[in-house]
Amino acid sequence: MIKELVLKNRSYRRFYQEVSIETQELRELVDLARLSASGSNLQPLKYILSCDVKKNALIFSHLAWAGYLKDWAGPEEGERPSAYIIILGDKRIRESFGSDPGIAAQSILLGAVEKGLGGCMIGSINRQGLRDSFRILPCYEILMVLALGRPKETVVIETVKPAEDIKYWRNSEKVHHVPKRSLDEMIIEE
Repeated sequence: MIKELVLKNRSYRRFYQEVSIETQELRELVDLARLSASGSNLQPLKYILSCDVKKNALIFSHLAWAGYLKDWAGPEEGERPSAYIIILGDKRIRESFGSDPGIAAQSILLGAVEKGLGGCMIGSINRQGLRDSFRILPCYEILMVLALGRPKETVVIETVKPAEDIKYWRNSEKVHHVPKRSLDEMIIEE
């Protein structure tokens, strides 16, 4: 069951934008993050939820998409996310956030897959622009943005040999290919 969720949890970057996500669904996803592990159980993460068309457009304007796809500026109108979750770190609780953001994001995205949704963790953000647009207080560090929606693309995992390129790519049919190193290459000692 968990392997199936992990295999379906790809970095989706094109969505059926017209398929809406309700605030309650976003709250349920953040609740999964809330219940997940946190370093020293400090729980320093906070969240901004958006499923509003105008707020989504504002968030979208501060993001960069798919660094390996040099000729692609991101999803076109109609293929953009239906919702976003901005993950913040509360510096009043902790100065650095360790693995908490990754754990929270993975919990949210696995929950999204279970709901028939998909998403993408985005770290390439115009943080100052996003901070200004949403009046995010200085005590909150902008850690990442999760883009969410009903996936409109096919993502294929391919195993690569040690010397082969690991950069993801798209073919002419817009199928997104993600090279992954083999399990044997990942394990250095048994």
